[in-house]
Amino acid sequence: MTGPADNRLLARNDLAWAISVGGIAIVLFAALLLFTWTFAATLFLIFAGVLLGVALNAMANMLGRIVKLPHSLRLTIVCLVLAGLLSGIVFLGGATIAQQTTVLTNTIKSQLVSVKAFLERNGVDTSLFDFGSLNAAPSDQAAPAAPTHNLPSAGTLASSGGAIFSQSLKLILGTVSAVGNFFIVLFLGLAFAAQPGVYRAGLLFLVPARHRARATVVIDRIGYTLERWLIAQIVTMAAVFLVTWIGLAVIGIQSSFILGIQAGLLAFIPTVGAIMAGLIVVLASLASGWVAALSAFILFLGVHAMESYVLTPIIQRQALDIPPATLFAFQILLGVVFGIWGLALALPLMAIVKVMIDHFKAEPERPKPILMA
Repeated sequence: MTGPADNRLLARNDLAWAISVGGIAIVLFAALLLFTWTFAATLFLIFAGVLLGVALNAMANMLGRIVKLPHSLRLTIVCLVLAGLLSGIVFLGGATIAQQTTVLTNTIKSQLVSVKAFLERNGVDTSLFDFGSLNAAPSDQAAPAAPTHNLPSAGTLASSGGAIFSQSLKLILGTVSAVGNFFIVLFLGLAFAAQPGVYRAGLLFLVPARHRARATVVIDRIGYTLERWLIAQIVTMAAVFLVTWIGLAVIGIQSSFILGIQAGLLAFIPTVGAIMAGLIVVLASLASGWVAALSAFILFLGVHAMESYVLTPIIQRQALDIPPATLFAFQILLGVVFGIWGLALALPLMAIVKVMIDHFKAEPERPKPILMA
């Protein structure tokens, strides 16, 4: 028989245990948030490699439905085909891409200057917008200075040399970082796609044995959902690229090929990517006149309608179904917190969260035992 004193002691012990466990959980959760915030760029880079591996594995599995070959050989064929397509684009259209990129850059700069001048003529303060030195060239050309033959001082040479060295160093470091990130993602993608079963088994090994069966179902559903979504996204990006390129070429817009490429790549980012691609297309079309700009805008609306009301319902609806407002809010949140990485990878991250929520919501409740009197 236990008395009131023993019951109070047990209650205190239970309360102390609950407070201790809750405190440890809060500390661990805060440490996880701090770790994620500190190494967000690295974690997003690894996740991008995982997505590449899932995409390569999905294409290899699709090839396996046609030809019965080992997985490694199918993956090699897929990689060779993709490398051949990329090499063909670079070698056959490299000069065109470089030329159209230069023309597009100059066109956008000139249009930004025109927009700035238009806003200033209508009494809009443009000091809040950072246009840089876009209008420096016209002002310098308008009032050319008289030629002088004075040699620059040593201080001027030193400051100019320091500025040139600083800008060159930033450019080199930026290029090395971009190339390094590309090869990291490529290596991770190839490694994950070459042996997906090994990494799946290793991930399941980290889960306690009693929860391993449930974790297996969740991981398989996540992989299946990401594979279907990535294949659908690749088809959508290719369709947006072709329609934009052909439509702008018919309208007569310069740099139609590079504009089609950027529209196809930005189609990977739902909602926000389409808006960014449309702004770039319309802004670049202003150089060809208002009729061309209006035609490009109508083309953008048509491409967006095709993506939203044709491709997404037919191709992607079976792979992933997330309300647009929820997705857009999640994109804005991750974009503000983590930058371009969060904006670009918001949809696959939300797909993983949705699969986990759907699984645990659909799990049937365990029947409560019936106590016999």
